[in-house]
Amino acid sequence: MSLKQKTRELLKKREEVQLGGGEAAIEKQKSIGKLTARERILGLLDEDSFQEYDLFVQHDARDFGMESKQLHGDGVIIGTGTIYGSPVCVFAQDFTVAGGSLGNMHARKITKIMDHALKMRVPLIGINDSGGARIQEGVNSLAGYGEIFFRNTLSSGVIPQISVILGPCAGGAVYSPALTDFVFVVDKISKMFITGPEVIKTVLGEEISMEDLGGARIHSEVTGNAHFFAESEEECLAQIKKLCTFIPWNNGQKARAFPPKEPKADYVVENIVPSDPTQPYDVRDVIKGIADDSDFFEVQADFAKNAVIGFGRINGETVGFVCNQPLVMAGVLDCDSSDKIARFIRYCDAFNIPIITLEDLPGYLPGADQEHAGVIRHGAKILYAYSEATVPKITVILRKAYGGGYIAMNSRHLRADFVFAWPGAEIAVMGPEGAANIIFRKEIMSAEDPEAMRKLKVEEYKEKFANPYVAASKGYIDSVIDPSETRKTLIHAIDISKNKKDGRPKKKHGIPPF
Repeated sequence: MSLKQKTRELLKKREEVQLGGGEAAIEKQKSIGKLTARERILGLLDEDSFQEYDLFVQHDARDFGMESKQLHGDGVIIGTGTIYGSPVCVFAQDFTVAGGSLGNMHARKITKIMDHALKMRVPLIGINDSGGARIQEGVNSLAGYGEIFFRNTLSSGVIPQISVILGPCAGGAVYSPALTDFVFVVDKISKMFITGPEVIKTVLGEEISMEDLGGARIHSEVTGNAHFFAESEEECLAQIKKLCTFIPWNNGQKARAFPPKEPKADYVVENIVPSDPTQPYDVRDVIKGIADDSDFFEVQADFAKNAVIGFGRINGETVGFVCNQPLVMAGVLDCDSSDKIARFIRYCDAFNIPIITLEDLPGYLPGADQEHAGVIRHGAKILYAYSEATVPKITVILRKAYGGGYIAMNSRHLRADFVFAWPGAEIAVMGPEGAANIIFRKEIMSAEDPEAMRKLKVEEYKEKFANPYVAASKGYIDSVIDPSETRKTLIHAIDISKNKKDGRPKKKHGIPPF
């Protein structure tokens, strides 16, 4: 056979294998509104950049009739390509081939591309669409998951790991996405759960739909397992591409700089925050008044909404924003918002992204429910994350900073590099009203007009303690700034700290309050 004939044979085999489970299976996939694994990869990567590996791999199972089954590519596609010209590694499970089930060779393909990503120091993007472990392969399937989990852990903090749930992701399979940095889900398509509805009905006698058990909205709004929610697969792929413009390709680099842009004229920070500390506002508008081109890419937007986290740019450089959200629960910290903030801080620190904290909160959320849910342990995660972080850390106190919340939100005492405050900021152990009621209780109760006396004592407390100048006089705040100077002040602070070197005691690792 001549080389030309062998080449034609190769092309024919390649075309056959690239059909995955066949035209009927592909048509079924499309009929429920899902793209194929190959379409997903090609839609994510730059045009003509995808290089596939292990196309002709087959399973090696020999039990339960598997020896006679041919599974093209063993139900997963792996390879390399580029996003905006920068290299990435990618795998996509193919549900048209044996339901994307994971067996020995399937897992070996995934771990091969994971090893390649870590060795080459490039991001890993995994697209999950699988019915779970291939039961015909028994413990080999479980071993495959274990090998994947171990590599997720090795790569954590070294290269970005992105998981995309575009179908079912059940049982042990869910732990790999949980170990990665960012999880993307799509409405009506993504499903994540440890135990399926059928088992729950059998064991507990409870009926629950797959969507209510572990659909995209549940994981975006309730569990916090998902970081980005999309209405369609196309929107999801666009979100991944946008994320990639904000993050570095590994922990030895910084994120790519862009030409600086002024914020849009619609967002004027000094007009956004009400002077009345009881009035809410949307902190995202403040971010947009500071960030280049008013572009803010929020992370976990639908989970723990009393905190806002995400990426933006200041003078062309990527920064991570960590903010209290007065629009929701007055911006208090609770169990979920503490987890959300602490994890994001650690991501930014691992990948050399400066952290800007916009603070406005009355403290931690009180109540038996929070105490019983472990708010002490969860709240301590923020303290640990900020204290551990060595990237540039800059805080702006916009309005309220009370009690433990003041300390937790990147205070000078946790080694913030710069702390600034607006002139209306109130920094105290607790709110002036509550403090005055305790400190001046006797005077208020014995006064002819208790309410008038209470108001007088509240103002007295504000003047003495609940203002930025007391903290500034102690050196806990570097500057009290005009709100209109916020962006200029942040640009200077980031520029001056870009070569920051900050060591910590030598140790194997700390023990965070997990």
